[in-house]
Formats: sequence, structure tokens, C-alpha cells
Amino acid sequence: MDTRNRTAPLVDTSSCLCRVDRSSAAAAARRIPVSKACVQPSLRASIHPLKPKASPRPADRSGGGQCPLLPGLPDDLAIACLIRVPRADHCKLRLVCRRWCRLLAGNYFYGLRRRLGLAEQWLYAMKRDGKDGRVSWDVLDPSRGAWRALPPVPREYADADGFGCAVLGGCHLYLVGGTDPRRGGAMRRVVFYSARSNRWHRAPDMLRRRQCFGACVMGNRLYVAGGESGGGGGLRSAEVFDPAKNRWSFVAEMAAAMVPFVSAVHGGRWYVKGLGAQQEVLSQAYSPETDSWSVVLDGMVTGWRSPSACLDGRIYAADCKDGCRLRAYDEAADAWTTCVDSKQHQGSSQAAEAAAIVALHGRLCVVRNDRSVSAVDVTAGEGNQQSWETLAGKAHAKSFVTGLLSNLAGRGRVKNHILHCQVLEA
Repeated sequence: MDTRNRTAPLVDTSSCLCRVDRSSAAAAARRIPVSKACVQPSLRASIHPLKPKASPRPADRSGGGQCPLLPGLPDDLAIACLIRVPRADHCKLRLVCRRWCRLLAGNYFYGLRRRLGLAEQWLYAMKRDGKDGRVSWDVLDPSRGAWRALPPVPREYADADGFGCAVLGGCHLYLVGGTDPRRGGAMRRVVFYSARSNRWHRAPDMLRRRQCFGACVMGNRLYVAGGESGGGGGLRSAEVFDPAKNRWSFVAEMAAAMVPFVSAVHGGRWYVKGLGAQQEVLSQAYSPETDSWSVVLDGMVTGWRSPSACLDGRIYAADCKDGCRLRAYDEAADAWTTCVDSKQHQGSSQAAEAAAIVALHGRLCVVRNDRSVSAVDVTAGEGNQQSWETLAGKAHAKSFVTGLLSNLAGRGRVKNHILHCQVLEA
């Protein structure tokens, strides 16, 4: 057969994407116009990939899309970078943009830092000025070793006295009760400061007005007991605040009314020591498991007269006025024994007096009225000079003779009186 008389097929089955045989293509050719011989799309082959469309600028996004936290990075990687920024620079991060500010204001950011072990502990000190008597507070960053003044406390606590202080959740500092500076009686008011949002907030008021009472935290619940109501009589009532339910409730009353002057949590019990109605010294312990109070007369409360703190299941207290010698309670011997001594004492002035002992980064910190802070590793053993470290102030710069001469010259008068010291983590 002569191939010149054969007409070329309208559909090239070898190059068409449609999988048809020759007979079907010839039958379809009679019904399809010549100009539309194939429905194959008109694609131009290219060895270069198509360029993606440029995303609009963040300023041009008006359809509700959010700008990335860090340009060029997914948000999860950006958060992984931001959580490693030191806590001292978080105030600057809040000023970058609104989304960064919202990120740092939420619980997710600081919760992630805590789970990954990146949270930093700072020391907060409530103090009363020696001149005007007003209450203010400072914060100490242990990595920088310097105190920094904070904005004023809430107005109702600027001139208050006899209020309690405790920490819930590791990052919420609660101020509870106290003397009302305007009306002169005891208060039920409760406020708390959040180290995550850097703001003060209101909390539900206590059920009873009280001042000069004891406060502690067990199981992330805030307990208050004893104190005075402002009418001249002591209180036996005790209350507990549950942040999960955001409400107060009464617990078992104390065995006797008292005004506590020292308290600590040890072995799952809350030990309180103070003065009774007849100015006698009383010691009681509260057990949250049985919701009951009991009178304590063992060796722990007998030799317990100074600020104390618990670390790794043991309770420690200052063995001298300046806190340069610490002692620990031995449960087996039921007695207090000296565990560590710096051999560099500051004297007996009010400025060098140990106002509080707190646990910070696995060490005990002694905070004095002159805002000098000494940290000691109690696990290093007694007499180890390398276990002491000065975090702030000149805690160990002056010898005993120099401190004595300063007292005689009148330079040892206290300028500030430390009321409470707490550690917040963020």
C-alpha cells in the first residue's frame, strides 16, 4: 500500500496523555474539529522549576494571618530560640512586637522553660525603710550579683505591717492579710505578683481578718493560722487557699490561740512556734493528711529560735545572729548540731543580723538586713571555706574587729529591715 495516500492521525498516541487505541482515535477524529484535535493541556516544558510566589510583607497582611516570630523560621524553632534568652532580658523581648509580648505574657513560654530546665531563680526581698517606714521590695539576680529596685508594691501594702508572704506555683508571690494602714485593723485582702506577667493581681480575700500570723505552702496550697484579728485577742482559726479552685476554706483549729514568730514545713508537717495568750511560748504542728493540730515538745522546737529553711529533707537554722554559722536538726539524736561555719562573723549589729534563710539553686542563702547575701553548700561539710560564696553585698569583706569599730562609730545602724524573702522561678 502506498504510504503517501495515508493521512496522519490527528492524535499522536505516543505523546498524548490519553491512553486510547488506534481505532478509538480514528473514530473520535470524525467528531472532533481539526482545531481541537487533542484535549492535552498546553504545557511548556522547562528544566527550571517554577519560582514560588513571593509572600506578602508582614505589614501588608490584612487577612488575619500572623507574622512569624522570627523571619525565616517556623514558630516552633523560634520559640526554642527565645526560651533560651536570659531572664534579665525578657523585659526587652516584650518591647519587640505585640506577638512577642503576648508570648511572654502567657503560661506556655515559662512552662516550657521550666520543663526544659531553663527557668532561673531570683531572690525577692520585702523590706521596710528605716526612715519613713514604707514597704518596698528588691530583686537579686544571682548571676549578676546586684540588687535591683522594683516598682512600688500595691498601695494597701505600702504602709502595712504584720502581713504574710508565700509563693505558689513557683512564680506567684502572695501578700496576705496584715494591718490596714488606713482603718487601723486587720485585713482580709490578698494580692499576688506573677513573675511571668510581671504584674500584680487580686486574689479572693481570706475568710477572717488576721495579722501577725503564720503562713506556709504545702502541696501547692497556702495555709494561714493564728495571729490576731485586731481586736486584741488571738486567733485559733486556720484557713487554706487552693489556687486550683480559687477559694479559701477553713481547716481544723489550732490547739491554742497563738501569735507565731517562726514556722517551717518539715516531714510533711507544718511546725509553728510563737506566743500564747499569756505570753508563754507554744509549739504546734499541723498535718494536712489528718487535718489536725498537735502540741510539739520535742528537741526540734526546743532549740528552734531563728530563721530556718528546709533543703533535701533537712531543716537548717542560723546558729548565730549574723547567720555565718548554721546548724541542722538531727532526727535520730533529736537535737540541733552545727553543720557549717564560715569562721568570718560580722558582729551583732542590726544591719548584719540574718533576716531570712532561703534555698536557692540547691544551696542555702543567708540574707541580712544590709542586703548582703551569702550562699553555702551544706553538702560540702563542716569547716570547708570553699563552700561559702558572697552573692551580693560585702558579707565577708569585713572582719569582726572592723565590724565592731563600725558599730562603735554608729555606722552599724540598720537602714532597712528585711520582712520577707522568697524565691521566684521563671
